[in-house]
Amino acid sequence: MIHSPKFSVILDACVLYPAPIRDFLLSLAAEGLFKPHWSEEIQDEWVRNLLQTREDLTAQQLQKTVDAMNRAFPDANISEYEDLIIGLSLPDADDRHVLACAIKGGADLITTFNLKDFPSSEVGKYDIQVQNPDELVSSLLDLNPDAVCVAFSKMVARLRNPPKTKMEVTNALNKCGLPMSVAKLKNNC
Repeated sequence: MIHSPKFSVILDACVLYPAPIRDFLLSLAAEGLFKPHWSEEIQDEWVRNLLQTREDLTAQQLQKTVDAMNRAFPDANISEYEDLIIGLSLPDADDRHVLACAIKGGADLITTFNLKDFPSSEVGKYDIQVQNPDELVSSLLDLNPDAVCVAFSKMVARLRNPPKTKMEVTNALNKCGLPMSVAKLKNNC
């Protein structure tokens, strides 16, 4: 995996919801460990999925999160990729927009929990890799543990409603599917 300010990662909807993973990945991006990318369609998908499971949230509340993400990373939103979708073949046709977004945005990597939906035989044609977020974060910890620890500490410090300890945050990340990364966080941060 490449690590440079130009290293570009498409964040699939399934890593933007749940919030602990989204917050951590965006904290890592804010420290310059990679350039995050998404599309309006990816944003709409995670918002829609979250609203289906959390009746206590509103579309307006989540739109504030989307808007904050777009302000924090003004070059992250990829558009005008729709023409590429028709020519792509993936096991789940509904995921073609993610690959099209990655191609259009010149991404190096797609991070998703749905690895089976992005076979390397198809995605590799475009020199794009696919990793689950645990692999991505774990690799970043191997390459630049100091920057990852800074990002993690800043994220924990921002959590004020309610405040959370590092242990509570690592437990949440573990529960969300980042066990390898959490083990390394506990050893390094």
